[in-house]
Amino acid sequence: MIAGCKKGSRDAFNELVLKYQKQVFNIAYGMLSDYEDASDAAQEVFVKVYRSIASFKGQASFTTWLYRICANVCNDILRKRQRRGISISLDAEESDSGAPSEIPSSEPTPEESLEQNERQRAVRDAINSLSAEYREVIVYSDLQQLSYDEISAILRCPVGTVKSRLNRARNALRKNLSDKRELF
Repeated sequence: MIAGCKKGSRDAFNELVLKYQKQVFNIAYGMLSDYEDASDAAQEVFVKVYRSIASFKGQASFTTWLYRICANVCNDILRKRQRRGISISLDAEESDSGAPSEIPSSEPTPEESLEQNERQRAVRDAINSLSAEYREVIVYSDLQQLSYDEISAILRCPVGTVKSRLNRARNALRKNLSDKRELF
């Protein structure tokens, strides 16, 4: 598939997009917490992949290369938000695209559903309060379930740094969620 993309095959590229679009969107959404921004980021990632696939040397796995591009695009968006002072409300019922900002609960009773939504909101708020470097390591490790080695390759830092950031991020999450113990 990658060889076909390097030769300019649109079919191979379409196949590549279909295979990885969900993972790229999930990473972007985990880092950006906004449906539209995550969709835009995913599109931008694949545009960058299309333009630079010829430079992919295969020294790292393709997913490592792809996730690194995704992280860079998301970090650019986060920096732009910071410069503009834009923040995303997690309390909104729906995004402008009509996509729900809350993941619907499968719990049968309204009380359980409300509790689940409050837990999700608290966790998202806590993740969003983290610095970008801590947020991305949490997304890769806990949401995407990548190994330390994979995260190390994506972030271009030693495995020890990944473990350290992950430990600090989890401690910060624990601290941020400590006043909401009744939800957990």
